[in-house]
Amino acid sequence: MDSKRQLQLGELIKRSFAPVFQEQGPYIYGAAFVTVTSVKVTPDLAQAKIYLSIFNAEDKELVLKKVINHTHVLKQALAARIKNQVRRIPQVFFYFDETIDEMYKVDVMFKNLKNMYPPSVQEEE
Repeated sequence: MDSKRQLQLGELIKRSFAPVFQEQGPYIYGAAFVTVTSVKVTPDLAQAKIYLSIFNAEDKELVLKKVINHTHVLKQALAARIKNQVRRIPQVFFYFDETIDEMYKVDVMFKNLKNMYPPSVQEEE
């Protein structure tokens, strides 16, 4: 279970990365739409795992690799935004968040099931 400070720092990083991706994103990965879905901070507040959701991109893995390659630039932009609220800027690690993709897959499965088994016609009594 995360401590209150871990949750606060995670939320601060999550909210601060949105404008960073808006400003730096087109230079790094082009027209893809990248959002931060969640941030997990270690108990010592030294590392942050940032989970990204990527839309409007043919190759999502390539976009993630470009983001990882520009971690230093993104961390500097984050540091400029949160330097007055934290003592140390945590190391950041980026991961792909697959929950939205999984949600779409489950939704398609339910639609297929619905088409396979239409609702039965109830007989009037």
